[in-house]
Amino acid sequence: MRQTILDLEESKIREVANAGMGRSDVLAFWFGESDEVTPDIVRQAAIDSLQRGETFYAHNLGLPELREAVAGYTSRLHRPVGAQRIAITSGGVNALMLAVQALVDAGDDVVAVTPVWPNLTAQPLILGARLRRVSLTPRDGAWTLDLPRLLEAVTPATKLLIVNAPNNPTGWTLSRAEQQAILAHCRRTGTWILADEVYERLYYADDGACAPSFLDVAQPEDRLVVAHSFSKSFLMTGWRLGWLVMPESMTHAMGKLIEFNTSCASVFTQRAALAALQHTDAITPRVVAHLKACRDRLVPQLQALPGVELAMPQGGMYAFFRLLAGEDDSLRLAKRLVAEAGLGIAPGNAFAPEAQGWLRWCFASKDLARLDRGVERLAGWLQARR
Repeated sequence: MRQTILDLEESKIREVANAGMGRSDVLAFWFGESDEVTPDIVRQAAIDSLQRGETFYAHNLGLPELREAVAGYTSRLHRPVGAQRIAITSGGVNALMLAVQALVDAGDDVVAVTPVWPNLTAQPLILGARLRRVSLTPRDGAWTLDLPRLLEAVTPATKLLIVNAPNNPTGWTLSRAEQQAILAHCRRTGTWILADEVYERLYYADDGACAPSFLDVAQPEDRLVVAHSFSKSFLMTGWRLGWLVMPESMTHAMGKLIEFNTSCASVFTQRAALAALQHTDAITPRVVAHLKACRDRLVPQLQALPGVELAMPQGGMYAFFRLLAGEDDSLRLAKRLVAEAGLGIAPGNAFAPEAQGWLRWCFASKDLARLDRGVERLAGWLQARR
């Protein structure tokens, strides 16, 4: 086995979850998914597809009608995008890995904005790239980008810049001006941008239906690949379906790459995704409104606890916070909370070394009272430690 694979860090989120799975007394907020099931109309579309016997291979790039629907959906939110720029993938994580495989050779220089979901920094390492991190900076619980430092890190030797915004775990969101500056700089250096925008609809500012996207400022043939997923906005985490938006010039080659990874996404999941897009106005706004209610319920309660530091996230589904007098080791702290408080949340150092001491709480809960019970457990644990 390659030493690079042996050296990969195991998921610290999974390590915490493994410590609490099977315990009925643990309130689990560790994974990045809602506990609400996929809407009936989406599930029924998959059932109907299976009943019709659609159990065979599909086109590498996805069903033509789904690619058209994704293009239309994207065009309504951003600048016009044609179906010839869309590839359907077997999950958002598969979309990201395909993009990295398409763009990165062993030895290439890759820059990633962190803290970030650990898959995004592991993928370039798996391919033998050299990874450099540019960290967001926390100020009063809010994580912000030092734009000049990022631009300085991206040089003509940098093959790929990876940016996730709205960000998992911090909730940080790029501004339009920052996107324009990053894109202009990467044009000068010849650097590709991989934008993970799977949380774009989980955006709580009052000035738009989605977070700012690189698709709003880029030209069709810019060196930009945008990754998306049906998981978050459509409550379809277990369906494993995503998509990529890319320059048309690379779509054919992406189809070849999909063939050698997964061949294609299953037809019945694509039928479900098509139903989700056809009913997006009934599904996504409700999902976003509920998640905003969850955020607005949880964050003020956490902020009111003594010694807790966090800011209200603009996007995503996470409260990212730290206990000012807590353990320095996030993993040890998260395991203690499972064992001693029956509270399951993710350790910050799963997302970057610079997030050591922080914790991520997924607030995507169907039952708001469940969030209240979680805060009560944390408050009781903090009180017992005094």
